Parts: sequence; C-alpha cells; structure tokens
Amino acid sequence: MANENNTLSSNRDSNRRRNTLLNRAIVKKISAMLSLMLIVAIMVPVLAFAATGFSNLTYSRNGNVSGSVYHDTYNQGETVKLHFFAPDKQHISSVDAVYSTTYDAAKGTFYNFSANLSSAYNHVTVQSVVYDASGEVVESVYQDVYRDSRRGGGGGGGGGGWLGGSVDGSTINVGADGSVNAFTLTNLLANGDVTLKLSGEFVNIPASALVDAASRTITVTNDNGSYVLPVSLFDLNALATALDVEVDDMNIKVSIADVSSETADDVKAAISAVGGTQVAEAVDFNVVATAANGETAAVDFGKTYVSRSLNASKSVDSKTTTGVLYDATTKKVTFVPSTFSTTDDATVATLKRNGNSVYTVVESNKSFADVASHWSQADVELLANKLVVEGSSDTTFEPERNINRAEFAALVVRSLGLTPVTSATTDFKDVSSSAWYASTVATATYAGIIDGYEDNTFRPDAQITREELAAMVIRAMNYADIATNVANPQSVLSKFTDANKIVWAEKEIAAAVNAGIIEGMTDTTIGSAEKATRAQSTTMLKRFLGLANFIN
Repeated sequence: MANENNTLSSNRDSNRRRNTLLNRAIVKKISAMLSLMLIVAIMVPVLAFAATGFSNLTYSRNGNVSGSVYHDTYNQGETVKLHFFAPDKQHISSVDAVYSTTYDAAKGTFYNFSANLSSAYNHVTVQSVVYDASGEVVESVYQDVYRDSRRGGGGGGGGGGWLGGSVDGSTINVGADGSVNAFTLTNLLANGDVTLKLSGEFVNIPASALVDAASRTITVTNDNGSYVLPVSLFDLNALATALDVEVDDMNIKVSIADVSSETADDVKAAISAVGGTQVAEAVDFNVVATAANGETAAVDFGKTYVSRSLNASKSVDSKTTTGVLYDATTKKVTFVPSTFSTTDDATVATLKRNGNSVYTVVESNKSFADVASHWSQADVELLANKLVVEGSSDTTFEPERNINRAEFAALVVRSLGLTPVTSATTDFKDVSSSAWYASTVATATYAGIIDGYEDNTFRPDAQITREELAAMVIRAMNYADIATNVANPQSVLSKFTDANKIVWAEKEIAAAVNAGIIEGMTDTTIGSAEKATRAQSTTMLKRFLGLANFIN
C-alpha cells in the first residue's frame, strides 16, 4: 500500500513538472509571436481609414512655422505639401514636407516641414494635403497656429470653415453656406476633374479657380440630383464684364434645388395635360455668375449640352419614359434629350440640354390605331411617349400623310430640346410673327437648322422633300456636335441610279446615308425629290436621337 502511494505521488509530481514545462513553452511561443507581430507592425504601417493630423506645430517669433504631419496610411510615391494662409485667408506660401522614419502605431507615418514666413501675423492657418503617386488628393487637414505658441484651432479631417469644406480625394464636401476655397479648388483642378458634394442646395464656385482649368469638369451633386459642368462652358471674362467686376471677385453659383409647392402643383398639372405620369421630383437646376453686390449674369451654354441627373421614383422602361423641361411661362412640359440607367432597381435619368430650367421625368403609354400594323409603329410610339411627335388625334397618327416644312422644323427644334427664341421675328417675308410656327422657324434659323429660298421665303406650308428633310437632320447633328463629314459623297451615293437628280444637298444626303439616318426608297433609288411622310420623318428623327445618345 505504501509503495502504491509513493508511486501515485511520484506520478503527480511528474505530471506537474510536464504541465509546467508545457505552459512555459506555450508562453514562450506566444511571446515570440507577439514580438514578431509588434516588429511587423512597426516596420509595416497597417492600412486603415485615412487620418491626418499635426504634431509639434509651432510659429516662432521670427516667423518660422515648423512641425510634423502624420498620416496613418503609407503608400510608395505619396507626397505631402503644406500651404500657409494669412488671417485674411490669403495664401502666403507652400512647401513640401520631408518623409521621416518616425512611425507611431496610433498615428502612422510622419513628415517634417519648416517654412520661413513673416512674423507680422498673430496666427496663420496651415493646410496639409497628401497626394498619391498619380497626383490625386488622398487626405487634407488644416490647423491654426499662433505666433510663439503651440495652441491651435480648427483642424480635423479636412476641416470646414473658410477652407470651404473637407477634401476626400477629388471631392470637396461643401457645407450649407455653399462656400469653396479658391486655393483648394485650384489645386484639385490642377490634378483632374472635381466633384462638389453639397449638404445644401447651392455652391458658390470661385471664378478665379477656373481660370486655368478649361479642360476640366466639375460635377455638383446633392440629394436632389447632379450637374456635370465642363469648365470650358464659362466665358469668365465676358461674365465679369457683364457684372462690371474682376474675375477674382466673381463666383459661379450652381444650385440644384427643390421647387416651391406652387410650382410642383403646376408641373403635375402640365404632365397630366399631356397624358403622362410624373416619376421623379421636379428640380430646379440653375447656373449663374454672381458678384459681391448680389447682381447676377446669365451663363450662355451655347451649343454645349450639359448633363444633369434625377433619381426616378421607381424602375422605368426607357421606351415609355422621358426627361422633360417645365416652362413656367407657358406652363407646359416639353421633351429633353435623356437616357436612363438602372442599378439594383434604382433608376437614374440623365437629362442633356444647353440651358437652365425646372426638370422632371414623365412616363407615358401612347399608341395609335392607324399604326398598329404599320412599319413605323415602334418608332412612332417611342417618340410619342418621348413627347417628340404628336398624333393628329388621340387615336390616330396618319403615318402616310405628307409633312410640311414648318411641321418638320418644329419636330427638329423639339428633338434638340431647344428653347424657343423670345423674338419670333425672322427675315422670311412669308413668316408672319403671329403664325403658330413663327417662334419655331426663328429658333431653327438661329440654330442653323433651316435656310430659306433665294427669294427670301421659307414656304412653311410646302410639303418637305426627302432632300430637304435629310439636310435639316444633318444640320441638327452638326448642332449636337456629331461629325457628319463625308470625304467622297459620290462614292456613298453611287449605288443610287437617281443620285443625279439631287438638286443641292448632295453632301447632306450622302452624310445622312453614311450615318444610317436615311435609306433608299429601293436598293437602287434614293428618291430625293419625293415628299416625305410623317412616318419617314419620325423614323429619321428617331435614328438621329439614338445616334446622338439623346435617347436609349
């Protein structure tokens, strides 16, 4: 019995020694692993959400500003630049920060800097901008530093205040006051296109930041929609002259705003009048130049089609839906070139037009009994739902009826989304200012879509020929900046035995054939002198709109 007890005691002691050794081995392995992880953490900064800040920021009595900037991600090729601003917000100087081997697990990689400034200021604002290898802005931060003191103010991830919103890559987050710092925007535009993300309904873009950025695009966006504005759109000198100010004293105000309840009701009534259903909120898109005294100058878009987007309230069929413009004077809605894209059941409408207005989206379901079995049915119903063409009644379209010159001019003006000119006066002696088509003819003439005859007449009631129709469509393509030139018209028209009967529009008909806008009456005849029908004109316009990416 004693021997058994001794044996058990010996076994217990042996087990305790083995467990102790095992525990020590485990502790050593864990310690080694933690040490290795710590070494790796020190040597290789951990990727995380970007955060930037200042350390040991000082402004000495003799005007030297120095300190460090830390950034918690590091990628090869990144650079850091410091910009310094006086209390009156004027830019003083800029320097490059120098990469430091210092690394802090909580803050990241450090960059050191020093700049000799004037000692005349009570304080200066320091802005740090981190750029990646391609020159894109990764992070921006700012902080006030007082002379002979280390106390700072402002700061944070890009900050707010007079710097005009935080910076996230190529995006500036704009506060409700709509302000954007000119220097910040200038720097971003120097590297590429910029997005201004609004928390409110408008932004004041400093015109001075746009002077050397004609090749760039600024996208303004908020919860109501977005506006894509090529900087080349703005004739800054002309706008400044109109306001009697210098370019540096002017802003470009862009607003994407809700409409009033009264306007919203008027829009609904206008949509109901055309038999449609509203499927997006009405939004007022507006761009003007402004001066400090509150005066404004209209921005002339010229022939530049600017894109703006609206969120549809539901998924829609692009064949039965269109963007529209609401005219507060006529209280009517009209077609706007627009395309639709749907992702995860969310539909975005992109409306293209060269002007400001109130825009929304309309869904329709139009059909006509007399095109039910006609070759043009799909095109007629498509453009009827787009509000480009209208029936001769609610149930008939008369596809084989000939169309006159005034009627087709109206269709072309409508398909381009042009605003009728305010003056209906033309040089044509047979176009009365009181005629229904007077404004249409004036608009088409101004846009270079139509020419008159040598006797200074337009002949609005004359049935349009296929030659004239092709010429108008090609001019519409030119207006929309679509290349139409054909190097050798004769080679394009050589398959048509009646090409020699083309009177004056050989180049235009060749361009229309080459672009797929017009086809021969047969495989070997073009029929340039034949009268065009409503069906033919609708089909040609549909092909033009598709080619211009004005519909989809």
